[in-house]
Amino acid sequence: MALSRTDPPAAAVSDRWQRMTAPVLTIGGLAAATLALHVRDPHEQYSWGLCPSAALGFWCPGCGGLRAVNDLTHGDVGAALSSNLLLVLAIPFAVLALGLWAVDRWRGTAPTIPWQRLRPAVPVLVALAVAFAVARNLAFGSWLAP
Repeated sequence: MALSRTDPPAAAVSDRWQRMTAPVLTIGGLAAATLALHVRDPHEQYSWGLCPSAALGFWCPGCGGLRAVNDLTHGDVGAALSSNLLLVLAIPFAVLALGLWAVDRWRGTAPTIPWQRLRPAVPVLVALAVAFAVARNLAFGSWLAP
C-alpha cells in the first residue's frame, strides 16, 4: 500500500508572480509616492492640498508626515525629525515589515512576523499615536509640532 500524499499548501500551488502581486504593488505605490514627495515640495503652502486637522487648528499624529518624507529624501534627517518624530521613528519598522512580507511571499512560506502575537501591541501603538497628538498640541510638547 502506497503512502498517500496530502495536497500542498495553496501558497505552494499558486504561481510566484501571483503571490508577489500585492507586495510589488504596495512597495511600488509607496516608492512612487515617495518620489512624488521628493519632486513636489510639501513645505510650500497648499502644494499638496489643505490638511483638515491643521485647518481646524490642531496637529494630528500625521501632520508633518509629508514634509518629513520630503526631508528624508533630501537627506535632512534633523528636519524630518522636526516635522514628524513619530513617523520618522516608524519608517524603519515599516520598511522591515514590507521587506519580510515580500520575502515570505517570494518564497511561498508562512509569514515571518507573528501577527497573532503582535496583536496586543495595536492598542499600545494607537495610545502612543494619541499621546503624541495630544502632546504636540500642548505647550510642553510644542517642540513636537511640525
